[in-house]
Amino acid sequence: MKQFYAQLVVVVGSVLVAGSGFAASIHNAGSSAVVLVVVEDGNKAEVALDAGGSDVICASGCFLTLPNGDRIGLAGGETVEIKDGVATIK
Repeated sequence: MKQFYAQLVVVVGSVLVAGSGFAASIHNAGSSAVVLVVVEDGNKAEVALDAGGSDVICASGCFLTLPNGDRIGLAGGETVEIKDGVATIK
């Protein structure tokens, strides 16, 4: 039984690590801080990024509202660079 639980912990840990690989990374390449609005699974949150700052968002897909009002959908796995309020998705 101990071995079963040890294997279960390994499997669950692997799933959690694999799931985080699908999140989007976001980087503020601009010279001033930005505040983004992220809506994921119906939950709305603000994400503040200082100039040069980065974060990981959208583990299960989301909508991202940029400082200039543009709204984009992310599935997860994208790299988003924001400069002067405009996003470039890579």
